[in-house]
Amino acid sequence: MWTHFEPVHTVTYFHPRARAAFEAVGLRGFWRGYFAGRAAPLGAVEAAPVVAAFFSFAPPVVARAVPAVWQLVTPAEALRARLTGAVQALAELAYELPERHLAEAAELLEEAAGAARPEGRVLGAANAALPAAEYPLARLWQAATTLREHRGDGHIAALVAAGLDPVETLAWRVAEGMPELNLLGRGWSPQEWEAAAGRLAERGWLTGDGKPTEHGRAEFRAVEDATDVAALHPWQALGAERTDRLRELLEPLARAGHTVIPPENPIRLPPLPA
Repeated sequence: MWTHFEPVHTVTYFHPRARAAFEAVGLRGFWRGYFAGRAAPLGAVEAAPVVAAFFSFAPPVVARAVPAVWQLVTPAEALRARLTGAVQALAELAYELPERHLAEAAELLEEAAGAARPEGRVLGAANAALPAAEYPLARLWQAATTLREHRGDGHIAALVAAGLDPVETLAWRVAEGMPELNLLGRGWSPQEWEAAAGRLAERGWLTGDGKPTEHGRAEFRAVEDATDVAALHPWQALGAERTDRLRELLEPLARAGHTVIPPENPIRLPPLPA
């Protein structure tokens, strides 16, 4: 299900209409919009909670944006810009889908999001607590966002439980084949990257020349499995039949989303099978 609802949310980062909506309220530059929009459900927070909740960014990168963005916009303004840009992006991508298709998808996705457990899920819970949206595309995007942040919170918990810190996690992704360019914006220094790779080698996850070992792959599969288990409750609550129906409804939206999401993306969102 993640591969079907994540593209609905992810247009926020890659569609030009989403970027334009942030710029229209004074958030120029990708990272201002990113940090303000994603952190806004938490309120006008300082950098420390954002460092913790976003996990993969070096603290100085977060501190350059937060709390300075709150001098440009209020959290409420950032949330309005975020939703406006997302809806405009989805409207462009979903223009061929009938209203009843979008309304049914929104209803089912909202029900799944409403069943997401908030315990220990800071970003998921903060997004779930936002006022309900009015129109199908806004409802659909908001539910997808709640579910993806809920799942992301669980993924971070699994990474921490496995003893991985943020830069080790990114170094592992690069070793697995993700282009390093996708992760440079996280702000870690070359020395920090090198030290993280060294720690992974000491744990037996990487070979001396930085290649993943079978032990490392098995350990990281356990992290992904724990993430999936922690994200399962909304789909159990929805039930197999309606989850299958929702997957069917989301598929054309997910495929349309991939027209603006780069094939090599830092979210590691794979394309849907042909």
